Amino acid sequence: MGKSFNITELFLGAAAKYPDKIALVEQGNAIRYHELALEVRHTAAYFENKGIAPGDRVLVFIPMGIQLYRVVLALFYLGATAVFLDEWSDRRRLDNCCKIADCKAFVGHWKAHLLRLLSSQIRRIPIKLTLKYSREDLSTLAATDEQAAALITFTTGSTGTPKAAVRTHAFLLEQFKALEDKLEARPTDVDMSVLPIVLLINLAIGSTSIIATFKPSKPIQMDPGLIVRQLLDNRVTRIVASPYFIKRVARYMISNQIEAPYLSTIFTGGAPVFQHEAYLFTQAFPQQRVQIVYGSTEAEPISSIDAHLLAAVEVTYHPHEGLPVGAPYHKTSVRIIQISEKKLFDISSAYFEEIACAEGEWGEIVVAGPHVLAHYYRNDEAMQANKILVNGVYWHRTGDSGYLKDGQLFLTGRCQTLISSNEGWISPFIFENYIAALPGVELGTILQVGGQLIAFIEVTTGVVDTEALRSQVLSLPLVVADVRFCTLPRDPRHHSKIDYHQLREVYVSQR
Repeated sequence: MGKSFNITELFLGAAAKYPDKIALVEQGNAIRYHELALEVRHTAAYFENKGIAPGDRVLVFIPMGIQLYRVVLALFYLGATAVFLDEWSDRRRLDNCCKIADCKAFVGHWKAHLLRLLSSQIRRIPIKLTLKYSREDLSTLAATDEQAAALITFTTGSTGTPKAAVRTHAFLLEQFKALEDKLEARPTDVDMSVLPIVLLINLAIGSTSIIATFKPSKPIQMDPGLIVRQLLDNRVTRIVASPYFIKRVARYMISNQIEAPYLSTIFTGGAPVFQHEAYLFTQAFPQQRVQIVYGSTEAEPISSIDAHLLAAVEVTYHPHEGLPVGAPYHKTSVRIIQISEKKLFDISSAYFEEIACAEGEWGEIVVAGPHVLAHYYRNDEAMQANKILVNGVYWHRTGDSGYLKDGQLFLTGRCQTLISSNEGWISPFIFENYIAALPGVELGTILQVGGQLIAFIEVTTGVVDTEALRSQVLSLPLVVADVRFCTLPRDPRHHSKIDYHQLREVYVSQR
């Protein structure tokens, strides 16, 4: 047993310090800290009366907004565990995740309850909860062990057993400290956070959060004009969002010659930000501090770099030079190890040093630190494949390749996408950074199919000289057999990463 600590204590402390301050704004509706704190206690009492007890897992299906944070804080308050699935999950993945989580209850609005018609696993969940609650009953904050699970989220991926990331109350505190430090979060912030975990930090420090009118499961449908109006009307001082979100807002602001006088800082991450995107951000936000954060579900943050610094680097094709992502965060230990599919879960410190790469040598990026996730829920296979235990310290295998040089971290793409050659590795990621910076190109990559390199390029709307582009690609120090112009499939979560598996399948089927 660890010491008693409930992450909700941070929010309750902020509510006591700033009772009349606005905590959340959603489509014009605002709730103050003292109002939200009272609603959390009422909601916790409702859950308690329905049979929810400390340690129970509750599946939450509520879109980002005031209702979501009222429910999540109420579950934390009770010592229960909030379980989240990706909004884009298909039926098979939904059932698999539900089977792993083995939840006692399900909470959501009436549309979410229709999922019971689609999922046999959701139908098996014993307790069904609505968003209603009584204003008469109040609950008492649970004395929760700091190592008790507060949050379970399923990480991105559509194959194999879904990975359930477990965040304890103690881990959330460490993640809060790391992100508060990195984001330089202050009570005076008026923040638009599209990333749910960051908004929890805002509620812990007493700042105001503006909920973006944006559906993460359908990023293409976002209305950047509506988002910009929210930024200006609410005098937003900071944005924390995915690169795709920032890109859409930046393009709108440039094309409409709009400035954001109150905005001081932007943080973006969750997907790679190439140099041409960094340049776009600096053009839209020339006076703002724009930070690009490298991290993952299991380790956030790992490092960061200023967009102005990244944008200033000339974009040329150097096959052995990765994308700079800045110096590692001071609480993050970063090592580069030899790329291997071998399981390295429990190894000696001597072997760990043996497989470590020299400075400048490409390898897999592994990280450790108090804010780096140590465990997956009920998935020994994921633990064996993604963790390294050395002298009692858990290192997370990011699956990303890169190298360290002069104290800076450089990315060279996902390990599984690297292509072996006589001269070492060919990195589609490095090609992607180069090709996307060319006029008329939206996105591009290379794949090895049948022993040959094929380039795939998605051009922007308008007149683009594809033959000139083809010649430019064929002149690179790569033995490219063919150049295809097409729309590239993206990941469903951030709409920023290329779905290589789907791209390969489509190309093979059309040959």
